[in-house]
Amino acid sequence: MKVGCFALIEPLSSLDHQLQIIEDMGFKYADVTDSHSGGSLIDTIGMTASVSLDSNPIALKRLFEKHGITATTVCAHAKLLDPSNPSKYGVNEIWKAVKLASQMEVPYVITTEMEPDTAWGKSLSMDEGALIIAEKIHDSVELAADLGVTILLEPHGPVTDTINGMEAILERCGNSSNLGVNLDTGNCWLGGSDPVEFAQHFKSRIQHIHWKDMPTEMEEQRGQIYGAAMAPVALGTGILDLPGVYSILKDTVEHSTLEVAGADAIKASYEYLKTLGAE
Repeated sequence: MKVGCFALIEPLSSLDHQLQIIEDMGFKYADVTDSHSGGSLIDTIGMTASVSLDSNPIALKRLFEKHGITATTVCAHAKLLDPSNPSKYGVNEIWKAVKLASQMEVPYVITTEMEPDTAWGKSLSMDEGALIIAEKIHDSVELAADLGVTILLEPHGPVTDTINGMEAILERCGNSSNLGVNLDTGNCWLGGSDPVEFAQHFKSRIQHIHWKDMPTEMEEQRGQIYGAAMAPVALGTGILDLPGVYSILKDTVEHSTLEVAGADAIKASYEYLKTLGAE
């Protein structure tokens, strides 16, 4: 299994700078970690690593290649449980992300529903939530199939953090071969699931991993929050059974990404995964 790095290491800096840091740490793989629809002032002045979904995909691919890095996913984490709204990152952005990934020759787009902000979204039952998510991604999955891309759902919300909820979405979308799972070990655990059980249940559908470990003090928050942008501790220093997850998926998942805060913790996490057999 190959290990890459998220491209949001230093704040208020460009993607070019982030990729230079990743290159200097010895990584060969990274995500298009953050993206936006249309133009962005802060992106224009080089103070964010967020990528416009309207970017020239070949120029973006060249930027990664300049640093000897291969992009393995385009992240498109959306707001899918709240009512659709043009101001929210949602269906339109997932659609664009699939096109961008295809033209960059990136195999995966990662998305999820996120925690709802509205009373309407919070009132949904599990079945209602699964139906709404499936409806919002359905046509993007069909587009992905036509363009040779696979959309991966990540545990990062009240529906996808559960085995039953994730299963319901996959079934609603016809168990398409172009819809799989990106296992985020920390998000899964925070949502109240067991990452090892999740890995075993969805072994045939998991095609990428976001690696996180979690500290003991966060145990009391399980089932109350849905996902964390980055792990606050290095892999192997928290309480998750990461060797158990790795042993299940080591022969079926080719690429994975570290989502860990701080350069020192990233390096330590990379070395930890190498002890398990990762590259």
